[in-house]
Amino acid sequence: MLIADADLPFLEVLWTIIVFFAWVIYIWIAITVLMDVFRRHDIGGWTKAFWVVFVIVLPFLGILVYLITQHEGMAERSAKEARAQKAAFDDYVRQAAGGPAAEIAKAKELLDTGAISQAEFESIKAKALS
Repeated sequence: MLIADADLPFLEVLWTIIVFFAWVIYIWIAITVLMDVFRRHDIGGWTKAFWVVFVIVLPFLGILVYLITQHEGMAERSAKEARAQKAAFDDYVRQAAGGPAAEIAKAKELLDTGAISQAEFESIKAKALS
């Protein structure tokens, strides 16, 4: 016998969806905590092992305790990593755009056409090379 869609009550379907998303969120938080544990440089291997075991053996309590005790450090490490990624991306974009050589070539063209003076060219060149 097949179960028709009408045989599933709305609240049962809703509860199933809520439980599913709760597990997805829990797994997401657990992975975030474990990534933060392994990203840390201020604790040793045994302390990292303790946190991993604590999060795995007592998952809800382990994650809750870690989030309560280490929340400021997590935020700082996350912000630091975001700044490092942004700096790396900015460097890549500058390098891909041609870097100082392109700026100097453009300034040289402006100098040759008479749009800027020699002093302005030297200032642009010094700025590009710094």
